[in-house]
Amino acid sequence: MNFTRWSARLPGTQRRAAARDDRSPVPSARAEYTQPETGPRPPDGDARSDTPGGKSGNTHHDTHGEPPRDRGPALKDLSACDILGQLPALVALVCGPDHRIAYVNDAYAAAFGPRPAGATAAEAMPELTELSLLPLMDQVLRSGTPRTVKSRKVRSGNSYTVTCTPVHRDSDGDGDRNKKQGRGNKSNKSRNKGSNGGVLVYAVDVTDHAEAAERLRASERRHRETAVTLQRSLLPQELEQPDDLRIAATYQPGGTDAAVGGDWYDVITLGAGRTALVIGDVMGRGVRAAAVMGQLRTAVRAYARLDLPPHEVLQLLDGLAAEIDASQIATCVYAVHDPNEGRLVYASAGHLPILVRDEDGTVHRAEDPTGPPLGTGGWIHTSGTIALPPGSTAVLYTDGLVERRSEDIDEGVAALERALSGAKGSPQVVCDRLIRSLGVTAEHDDDVAVLVVQHPARTGADAELFHNAALDLLGGVEAAPRARAFATGVLTSWRFPVELCDLGVLAAGELVANSLKHGTPPMRLGLRRTDRRLIIEVTDGDDHLPRRRRADPADEAGRGISIVATIATSWGSRRTPGGGKAVWCEFALPQ
Repeated sequence: MNFTRWSARLPGTQRRAAARDDRSPVPSARAEYTQPETGPRPPDGDARSDTPGGKSGNTHHDTHGEPPRDRGPALKDLSACDILGQLPALVALVCGPDHRIAYVNDAYAAAFGPRPAGATAAEAMPELTELSLLPLMDQVLRSGTPRTVKSRKVRSGNSYTVTCTPVHRDSDGDGDRNKKQGRGNKSNKSRNKGSNGGVLVYAVDVTDHAEAAERLRASERRHRETAVTLQRSLLPQELEQPDDLRIAATYQPGGTDAAVGGDWYDVITLGAGRTALVIGDVMGRGVRAAAVMGQLRTAVRAYARLDLPPHEVLQLLDGLAAEIDASQIATCVYAVHDPNEGRLVYASAGHLPILVRDEDGTVHRAEDPTGPPLGTGGWIHTSGTIALPPGSTAVLYTDGLVERRSEDIDEGVAALERALSGAKGSPQVVCDRLIRSLGVTAEHDDDVAVLVVQHPARTGADAELFHNAALDLLGGVEAAPRARAFATGVLTSWRFPVELCDLGVLAAGELVANSLKHGTPPMRLGLRRTDRRLIIEVTDGDDHLPRRRRADPADEAGRGISIVATIATSWGSRRTPGGGKAVWCEFALPQ
């Protein structure tokens, strides 16, 4: 096969006439590859034109005494076979619409074996089918435009990057006739296609690069899976379900191109029917952010057991976040729901506002107070309130739900408000609907955490399971028997078993006696029943919290709290916003 009758239509090149050396038995390469002459040619017959050594063949020195450099064979003296055969890349030339084999170089034969000339590529070159190149070659032949595919794998496991370049073949004498007749590029271009056209397949073995890239991707997948596993293990495996609220949460990690972040949420029952709701976001990605998130979540649960106001919890978290990692900044919202008050008391450290949807669809936004993120230090956090009446729904969320690169985050919050206004159903249904409405998919570029809290409006038989009763404790020591009589009447009307009534009256008497002895007015006894428990709570104006202690046999006092802790399912105390305290205990109802 004479390759000088073929020319590659490489990008950015133009066809030129082929210069031939009449003295060479092999036609020369095309003129664009010839080297220009840098000086005047010697006269005919001068031996220096044939040998670098001059007439005698010895080394000739110029006027400066330096021998001329040996330039090697000129490119015009090399055939296409000589050039392509020495390339380390795989080269194959096919011609015609059925891609008949015209040539394969040594590297191609070494990789896939020799290929018979004249056979079609579909029959004799199965590797092109494995690389899915035959349709591409048809397209290149038709369009005259080179195409490249990267890192295609064959059955042997090797990967190749392949460039298919259109080539054309001039019929004998066509080039001279075109010059004489002055035909334009259009007639030349028409010969690039059809029976006179062909495709030069140039393949480079990139197996090492492909394997390195695959190892890198596998390593990134392992790191991401580790971070996701750590993240999910640090989130609550099962949400606590308070008596007065219905709660659902959703966590969705970012897509495969996004590293896992530090979003988290939590629900903590505080006792006496109160519930703490937490959501936060550690700024960062990967295992480190997930680890910091786990430490902050553990700390929040520990501080919540102290039953502190929300702003004091964030104040403690702020100092802890700086100690864990000064370079990691986190946002957080901590809110407490009290069923007796019908509202959320919350504090925010740089987090997005809580949204509350009323029963009629009106959405309210908890704007203030908001402090800087955790870990910045030097800020005194404050608490705010937002109503959460029966029939309402509150949504706590992280920025992945509403933040988009193409728009302001306030627009995302507004879109969430619109989606929430029409969201009805169970908390999990609301979670799923908000995720869909905000366009969060499996390939989302950030983590998303959503916590939905519903305060249901109870009617009918369900409402009969929830009752409240309270008595203001006026006077001196005579308030104790009055409190016991009140507790007896209320618990009997609630149709509790006799044993539970007796225990409830005993606990109420001990708590009232303790408040009368150690507290200050105003004092109040509160009784509350839910579908799961009986709650007894006594408040007074003194902020010194009681502690359980071991009384000596000779002591006449100091056994009240111990008795309550022994007979009740749980007990606790907390300071109230007005400067006093509340001491409570709970009894689990028989199921």
